[in-house]
This record gives sequence, structure tokens and C-alpha cells, in this order.
Amino acid sequence: MQDSTKISTLISEAQQQRLQARFFTSDSGREPVREWIQSFSRPDMKAIGGAIAEVQLGWPIGMPLVRKMDTDLWEVRIHMSDKRIARVLFTMVKGEMILLHGFVKKSQSTPAGELKTAKDRLKQVKGG
Repeated sequence: MQDSTKISTLISEAQQQRLQARFFTSDSGREPVREWIQSFSRPDMKAIGGAIAEVQLGWPIGMPLVRKMDTDLWEVRIHMSDKRIARVLFTMVKGEMILLHGFVKKSQSTPAGELKTAKDRLKQVKGG
């Protein structure tokens, strides 16, 4: 097999194994994580999208990119411009990555309100 054929085969296999990601959708049809991402500059949007894509390609993946927060809840850890740190909290449902909540960290620990928002959305997604 030629090198170009091997590479094409590997790329095709990787695309088939890529984890699908979708945005949490509220009852009113809003996608708060998408809206949050779109509020940033293009370089920051690329940083967030790149980190999510890395999870899609490497799942299951751990630190330093992904950390388990609670039952069925993980965070993607993202370094943005101006030394800001963002987090996207997600869950897994039937092999799909559901992006529940995003925020920029302002302290060492995850604020309780941010975690509550993600857990409330997780309950909606899981039907509870």
C-alpha cells in the first residue's frame, strides 16, 4: 500500500471515530453555549473550538485538557488570550458530547453557580 493511501485510510478511520458534539438546547430553543462562544474574539473562539475538537478526537481523555467534575459531568480546560481560562462543562449521552455550560474562570475553584447551571442542564438532558 502506498504512503498516500495509508494516510487516507488513517484519516478516514479517525473521522469515523470522532466523537459527535452538540450544544445543549433550552426549552425556548436557545443554545447558550454557542451564544457564549460567539461572544468572544475570533482567536478565543478558535481556542475554545480547538479544545472541544481535541476532546472529540481523543475521547476518552484526561488531564490536563479534561477533568471529571461529578457523575456524568466533565470540564474542558481552555487557555485563552490575556491569560484568561475558560471552561466548557459537558456530559455524554449515547456516545455524544453535549456542551452544557461555558464560563471564564475568575478564581481557583469552580463557582457554585456555574456548576449548578451545568447540573440543572444535565438533569434536563438526562430527563430528570
